[in-house]
Amino acid sequence: MAALAAFDRLVLLGDLLELRHGPMRDALADAAPVLRELASAVGEVVVVPGNHDHALLRGWLERRGDAPLGLESMVEWDRREALGALVESLAPASVRVAYPGVWLRDDVYAIHGHYCDRHNTVPIIERLGAGLTVRLAGEPAGGPARAEDYEAVLAPMYAWIDAVAQFGGLRGGGGDGSFQVTAWEALNGASGRRTLRSRALAFGLTAAVAGLNRAGMGPLRADVSGVALRRGALAAFTEVVGRLDVPPGAHVLFGHTHRAGPLPGDDRSEWGATGGARLINTGSWVDEPRFVGSDPTGSPYRAGFAAIVSDDGPPALVNLLDPV
Repeated sequence: MAALAAFDRLVLLGDLLELRHGPMRDALADAAPVLRELASAVGEVVVVPGNHDHALLRGWLERRGDAPLGLESMVEWDRREALGALVESLAPASVRVAYPGVWLRDDVYAIHGHYCDRHNTVPIIERLGAGLTVRLAGEPAGGPARAEDYEAVLAPMYAWIDAVAQFGGLRGGGGDGSFQVTAWEALNGASGRRTLRSRALAFGLTAAVAGLNRAGMGPLRADVSGVALRRGALAAFTEVVGRLDVPPGAHVLFGHTHRAGPLPGDDRSEWGATGGARLINTGSWVDEPRFVGSDPTGSPYRAGFAAIVSDDGPPALVNLLDPV
């Protein structure tokens, strides 16, 4: 919290609340003490909802009707709804809510990044759900071209997950992590080493992915390695940036994939988007030891990353939990 004293504004870049693992009232109650502490340390807070807290937007999305989302829409909340309760938890800070993203400077745009799930080639749950919705309901010729098109594909899946959460939620096989982390660990073996079991699972995944591609749910690839996860997400988000017509040369901040970057040693060519936009991922907002692996001090999946946006110059990616 001490680090916030040097800044005028705090941007909470999505998945501020975990609304998939249980009833919304419990998530709000659990988060309230932390939110109050954050709000007491900074004058202005901007909330940009993501996929795990997409339910916060339900009432606003219904009220706004046919008004276009664009790249930034300011959300007007009703105090009787969950979003109103969240805002009250952030008192006394001045609070704005923006969706799907927010302009922090003329050349710095921030968005959670979940729209990339429409284009990812890695068969994660969100990508499969998006593919199923497209198969059942269709989408514009050529694919999504605006925020509303992404919402039409992804929001039905979020609504289903939110409904399940009210009766217990989606949980990982071990109870201490998400299903996708559990699946990744099983496929890659302990600490990323391929075991006989993981090889057998990978063979089954290859067959399943081939079937999904034949069914028109792709394009998908059966590679779920760390490299494939990074490259798949970056390529998918690059697609989003181009389709949403983010101006050339902008810095685009996002999260969603848990993998911070670009970090020293990363291939910077992977972190450029259509039109010369430069991508920065603020990394994981939760502590997930199974992703961090055996190098908790150097893993790009460790918690604590943030982007500092000054009045000019490129945003700086830092880790607030690393030793000074």
